[in-house]
Amino acid sequence: MSAPVDRDDDPAYRPCVGIMLLDASGRVFVGRRTDTESEAWQMPQGGIDADETARAAAHREMREEIGTDNAAFIAESRRWYRYDLPPPLQRKLWGGRYVGQTQKWFAFRFRGTDAEIDLGTHHREFVAWRWVPVDDLACLIVPFKRAVYAAVVEEFRDLAGPVDPPA
Repeated sequence: MSAPVDRDDDPAYRPCVGIMLLDASGRVFVGRRTDTESEAWQMPQGGIDADETARAAAHREMREEIGTDNAAFIAESRRWYRYDLPPPLQRKLWGGRYVGQTQKWFAFRFRGTDAEIDLGTHHREFVAWRWVPVDDLACLIVPFKRAVYAAVVEEFRDLAGPVDPPA
């Protein structure tokens, strides 16, 4: 089950951030996960440390997962979004402590060049990456995260257009 929530402090769900990183054309960054043999793609995401804000966690996760946070903040989701992990993953991940994740999502506009993206970071999450149209996200994502991705796309859809070059 996946549902938007107004505030989420349920200890059964790991608090996280998700990042919709948009390029100048309005396409979205996705990475293919290192820990699965399937075509499991996702936007950058990760846990919020006890001593940081959600927005600071988003910048840290960008640096850790794609090697750069050269991006301008655009928006923060109005709600926290939650998804449940499939039962076999609930027992495997995070010592079985969580049934799923609750996420605050952030939209950023990438200001750098593709050459700045470096997946070979200390916290390697992805084996490949690409920019995709926002409408292609849902078909790339593992089924248990699709409802959250669909809701995030709807919330941030108007932000995903191309940006005019500076005059």
